[in-house]
Amino acid sequence: MKNSLIKCVVWALAFAVSAHASAQTTMTLKECMEYAISNSTKVRIQQAAIGDAQIDRRDAALKLFTPQITAQTYAYYNFGRSIDPQTNTYFNTTSFHNNYGVSAGYDLFDGFQAVNNYKISKTGMLIADSQEKQVEADICLAVMEAYYNVVYYKRLCDVYEEQVATASLALAKARRQEELGQKGHADVVQMEADLADRQYDLINTRNMYLGQKMTLADLMFWPVDEELVIDTSVPEWQVEPVTTSAVVDFALEHNPGIQIASWRQLNAKRQLNTAKWQLMPSVGLYAGWTTSYYTYQGSATAIFRDQFRNNMGEYVEVSLTIPIWNRLSRHSAISRRQHALDKATAELDQKRRDVESEVRRAVQDRDGAATAYQQAQRKAEVQAEAYTLNLKKLEQGLISPLEFQTAGNNFLKAQADEMNSLFKYLIKQAVVKYYNGIEYVNQ
Repeated sequence: MKNSLIKCVVWALAFAVSAHASAQTTMTLKECMEYAISNSTKVRIQQAAIGDAQIDRRDAALKLFTPQITAQTYAYYNFGRSIDPQTNTYFNTTSFHNNYGVSAGYDLFDGFQAVNNYKISKTGMLIADSQEKQVEADICLAVMEAYYNVVYYKRLCDVYEEQVATASLALAKARRQEELGQKGHADVVQMEADLADRQYDLINTRNMYLGQKMTLADLMFWPVDEELVIDTSVPEWQVEPVTTSAVVDFALEHNPGIQIASWRQLNAKRQLNTAKWQLMPSVGLYAGWTTSYYTYQGSATAIFRDQFRNNMGEYVEVSLTIPIWNRLSRHSAISRRQHALDKATAELDQKRRDVESEVRRAVQDRDGAATAYQQAQRKAEVQAEAYTLNLKKLEQGLISPLEFQTAGNNFLKAQADEMNSLFKYLIKQAVVKYYNGIEYVNQ
């Protein structure tokens, strides 16, 4: 019975550990981006802005295609002198008046204000959507940089752990050789110092790893009470040649920043045209229906139903409003809209220039990073071979511990440079792909 209970406890613990391990799934870069987008407050703010743009488009459509309809009623008592509606003479009495009315109005011509506002609202929807894409791209790029920083420092920690393990074995062997009289005490002290340096670098690197991991978790809005586990394997790389001019042409036409600036310039033109048309007369069509009911103290009046039917009336009205003098407010509006158009045009030109420069710089940086990574690979291979040979020489007593420490430092730096140049290339390559129309999360 006791053994069965122990087995049950062991199975329960094993199941709990297995469930906890399965819950901590390893997340790839794509999954980290998707998680960050789905939980980012910046995206939620932009989605609220899209909601406002949808409401603006709905209001503009209703104003353009539907009339304005209102209904009203009022009732009041009048004390003192009043006019008898039957004799049209003044008399002193208390009266009660009750009116009902329904009216509808539609602007036949308002200087194309409703039409242009509807077009502006549709463009506003496009701007809001593009701004959301920009926010998502910024989030993905930030997550990518933090992700690769975590992978870099994690791999660097692994390298330092290997260096510490190698230095520990070498120190233990040196101490044994000192006991046998094959090495001097100075060599042993030097190797102890080398091991202390490796351990210190390992601690600093592990702290950097934990700090970058926290940065990534903050960017993703990862729950603070859960551990973030990511895939730290080194991704493969390959050079994807592109023509700079082709990427520039594509970016100038499809980049969200340029599209937003172009749509804002288009809206500025429409607002300027609207302001100019406000100098023209406006025409409106109105129709309505009214009826009333009244009573006078001390006099006989018809009942409510009869008055409601007999006092009923309809009207149709066409109005023409001609602006003559409004203290130059319309002319001032035209000047402001012209300035807004000039500003939007300048911002579009500046944005096109910035994007073109960014694309050319991104392609150049990517090509430079690819060349640097290839050179770093060759250097790492050579330094690895040199480190292996120097380790054998150290074991045979052919080199001093200081010379071996120098070789170890060179090998460590070569490995760090190789990983650093790889991740730089991957980020630059992702930026080029983004300008060429491939979103970060789909790469």
